[in-house]
Amino acid sequence: MPMNSLPTAILAHMVAVNNVPPPPLRNIPGLKPNKTINYGQLNALCHIRGLQSSRHSSLNLTAHNTFIKQYPQIFSHEKSVFPKIFQQDEKRKCCGKTEEKKPEHDYSHNISVYVRQARGGPILHEEERATLKFIQFLDILKKLPVHRTIHEQNIVWRMLKKIPLLSSQLSDEQLKILSRNVVSETWTKGSTVIGDDGLYIILKGFARPQVKVLRSLTGEEDSVISSISRESLVFDAQLKDSTVAEIYLPSRQLVLKKWSTFGSLEVTSETEMDKTLHSVVIEEDCEILKIPAKEFEKLKLEKVKHDNVQKLKLISKCPFYENWPTLSIYELVSLSKWKIFPPGHVLVESGTVISFVGFINSGYCNIYRNVVGLVSLRLNKMKKVKKLVYMGKLREKQSFGEISILLQDPFTCTIITGGEVEMTIIEDKDILGKSLDPVTKELMIQTAKPTFGHLTEEDVKNEYIQKVREREWKYFKKKTIKRILHCNGVLPGFGKWDHYWPSIPRNLKDTLVSY
Repeated sequence: MPMNSLPTAILAHMVAVNNVPPPPLRNIPGLKPNKTINYGQLNALCHIRGLQSSRHSSLNLTAHNTFIKQYPQIFSHEKSVFPKIFQQDEKRKCCGKTEEKKPEHDYSHNISVYVRQARGGPILHEEERATLKFIQFLDILKKLPVHRTIHEQNIVWRMLKKIPLLSSQLSDEQLKILSRNVVSETWTKGSTVIGDDGLYIILKGFARPQVKVLRSLTGEEDSVISSISRESLVFDAQLKDSTVAEIYLPSRQLVLKKWSTFGSLEVTSETEMDKTLHSVVIEEDCEILKIPAKEFEKLKLEKVKHDNVQKLKLISKCPFYENWPTLSIYELVSLSKWKIFPPGHVLVESGTVISFVGFINSGYCNIYRNVVGLVSLRLNKMKKVKKLVYMGKLREKQSFGEISILLQDPFTCTIITGGEVEMTIIEDKDILGKSLDPVTKELMIQTAKPTFGHLTEEDVKNEYIQKVREREWKYFKKKTIKRILHCNGVLPGFGKWDHYWPSIPRNLKDTLVSY
């Protein structure tokens, strides 16, 4: 770009006189294009033919009109993005194939959704999630138990907890053990399933139970004798008649659907098998969960064995039974059972015979004795009132009630649980009846002692008087301290003096502590 003559002369003079080197030449800074202007359209607009002509002609007028029309096009307008509207029946074609999108569920006008929520039931999308979990549950059951992971075993355990028939009879720990051995069986339509070796739960499909029917060979109407349970069959006199045939047919009224059960968890002998027959006819391909009766029986035996071991340890550690022979303790174990009592529960009152012998496994019980005390009334009158005096505690690994039951001797004290107490108990009917050996009864009488039987009436009165004195002394002590603080100007009035303790002088604190 050519430079002007005046700046060139000035630069030449500076170099000749002051030996100042000329400044370096710099480029014009580049301009950033504006994002809102379409420069290509602007360039085309500036080169319209006839626009720069100064003559008034028809060509100049045409160019001017064209410029006015195309002028708004040089500004770029951003497209407004609106929220996407989902359509249920929206389809698109891709690679020559038609692909349907899953419709979005609109529950705003579905009253069943709000009814389910009000009743605490699952909403629709939770049902879909539950369906996926159930499919996963079926896939896990098809595996052998040895091939299942711990996570898969926990899934089976959680599903078994939702079956009311199992959760009502078994604890969570028992269901967890049982879930490691359950398997599923696939039965096709028309098959007959005889549930005589376990409990069967229908997971998929449906079936009809078989009922016993007496069909007359002379053409008379059939008569239905029993239904699905058939726990006991009473043979009618008609069975002895040679003109009557005994057959089993699918029931027309009863239908076993998903989560329905048949069979039994009880182990039946071969002689009782015909009497407790549980059979169904598959009407649709079924997936059936089988819980073997032998596994359930084994689980019950293990539970009983574990409970007996715990009871044996508990009874043998009680002071009265430390020197007992193991055989005699086993006799007590066979008659005992676990029981949990809530806090504040009265186990036995003074003057009554207890109904059980207790062995405390956890928690404690408070012992109270009755005493007659005087209560002051108005007009200097006194009244006699029975009061309970705390005398001690029964702790873990201690027993009570043996002498009271065997000798029918009323309790001299009242026993109340101090917290939640777990104990094993033996009821009085088992001890006094023929269940317990006479030798064991005599041994129990010789070793056991009355609960807190060493306490005399004098001991109880002295304990009551001491507690009354302690309570009165605490009241007098607190009142005296307040008066001392008030007289020294530390405590304004008779409010809570604890807040004023930091401000009390040291010599006065020593006096108060001596009280």
